[in-house]
Amino acid sequence: MIPHDIAAISFPTRLAPARLSVAHFVLRHATSADVPFLLGLYRSFRADELAAIPWPDEQKHAFLDQQFAFQHRHYMATFPEADFLVVELESRPVGRVYLDFTRDNWLIIDIGLLPEWRGCGRGSAILSAILRQASQSGAVSVTLHVEQHNVRARALYQRLGFRVEADGGSHIRMGWPCDDVRC
Repeated sequence: MIPHDIAAISFPTRLAPARLSVAHFVLRHATSADVPFLLGLYRSFRADELAAIPWPDEQKHAFLDQQFAFQHRHYMATFPEADFLVVELESRPVGRVYLDFTRDNWLIIDIGLLPEWRGCGRGSAILSAILRQASQSGAVSVTLHVEQHNVRARALYQRLGFRVEADGGSHIRMGWPCDDVRC
């Protein structure tokens, strides 16, 4: 059963197709019907972090449900015009890409795949498509934030040409392309 605050989550209605396309994937706007999948995906993002905490699974799920709801409300309030996309592969949801195209500087708000789809080039393909389409659209840069301890994601971003712009607190801001002034 999904808690009430999770069941109330909704996404903006977007009638136009997703502005991002990636070969071999279907990217579509998230709807309230995707919330159970997105909650499970969010839980997978935080599983390693909570593994060492001696809470019962029910308490971990309740905590993550609350954090997911908080994150969702923050994203909706801060990025009302962003595309909140579900990534599908082989006709099933495998991840999410939240992308704000509203400025010359595109912002990857969030990107993530289910554990079984990580580490096999799928994330690189999605990120490469974002960078290619940003460049073709005339965007000045693409930025994102990565958690300090997420070494694998950080290495991926660096391989794709992202450079550290600000390093402080729990997250690192990275940007692409990187001009000589910032790096």
